[in-house]
Amino acid sequence: MAEEYITVSRITDYIGELIGSDSNLKHIFIKGELSNVNLYRSGHLYFTLKDEDSQIKGVMFGARYKLKFKPKDGMKVLIEGKIEVYKKNGTYQLYVSEISKDGIGDLHRKYEELKEKLNKEGLFDESHKKKIPNFPDRVGVVTAANGAAIRDIITTIERRWPLCEIILFPSLVQGDMAGENIVRQIRRSENFNLDTLIVGRGGGSIEDLWAFNEEIVARAIYECNTPVISAVGHEIDFTIADFVADLRAPTPTAAAEIAVPNFGEIRMGIDQLNSRANRAIDKTLDENLAKLDNIISKKIFTSPCEIYAPKEMQLDNLLNRLEHSSESLIMKNQNKLDLIKNSSVFKNPESIIKAKKENYLLQFSKLELLNPLNTLKRGYTLAKSEGKVISSSKDLKSGDELEVEFNDGNVNTKVI
Repeated sequence: MAEEYITVSRITDYIGELIGSDSNLKHIFIKGELSNVNLYRSGHLYFTLKDEDSQIKGVMFGARYKLKFKPKDGMKVLIEGKIEVYKKNGTYQLYVSEISKDGIGDLHRKYEELKEKLNKEGLFDESHKKKIPNFPDRVGVVTAANGAAIRDIITTIERRWPLCEIILFPSLVQGDMAGENIVRQIRRSENFNLDTLIVGRGGGSIEDLWAFNEEIVARAIYECNTPVISAVGHEIDFTIADFVADLRAPTPTAAAEIAVPNFGEIRMGIDQLNSRANRAIDKTLDENLAKLDNIISKKIFTSPCEIYAPKEMQLDNLLNRLEHSSESLIMKNQNKLDLIKNSSVFKNPESIIKAKKENYLLQFSKLELLNPLNTLKRGYTLAKSEGKVISSSKDLKSGDELEVEFNDGNVNTKVI
């Protein structure tokens, strides 16, 4: 019997009829954890509902107007709806009529607990953050070897800063072994003298990104001596790695832009600085040339004779005054010398000496008359008491001792 081949649409329709005919799937109550939540402008909500072992795609039309809360990744919910086949993708999915909150999911709770723990230990403190180098020579990347993240990073760095060397440290970024693999590659990167290390991956659900929420990864990033840029997921995704890294980038492409400067902007900046320097040099040169022209135009350069001619005249005047003053001084001193030569002192110096001698003898004879010792020679005495000369009897009283001085000696006596 010849085989009959059917189209994909027919088999999809067949499966859809089977699921649609099952009364257990037409109206179900299901609970699970939200992931990959996306609320479109149209008001429709698309998400993944999961538990520890499985997951299912879901949609709620008009959710923006029906829900009284904002659904988020990690939120546990209770859902009422039905299961149908989505023919275009050939998948079955959950069509939701009602959603209510059922607490926070286990992964989200673990995330918050670890975040609080590490924050208390100080792993998120700004004081521990290292500065990202402005002009790196070598940038390392810890991510999947064949993912979109590494392609975006390489393309961006080569476009912006082609002088930089890029070293890939390939790692699992999803799954049970991803955390240990990331830690091993971070520690291995320490041996390559890197300027900056980018750690990250593309976007995904909270479980897809969970390796970057593990404690061992957070501590490896914190202990890394190389400045680390975390680039995990999309702009709205935050992981523990983002908080502990030296800098967080919203996407892998943004991490590459942060890690290296823009060569075109640097070159443009250098050109601008060069132009400014040239303008400054030209301005200074023009100002100095103007000053030189001003100096050259002065009389000292254009008519130097006019500068020193008055000085020569002043010098001649001073020389004439000096000559006249010298002659006058010489004549005055010559007249004094002539007067001295014609004086009696110069002609007869003995007469001056004789007059001085006679005057000396006259003055000496006068002093001799006043000498008290000469008085004693004529028979007078001099009375003293305690070294003082007694000139009146009123200065004495009975019992005072006196010293009487004669011409040839002294006698001590007492007043009766």
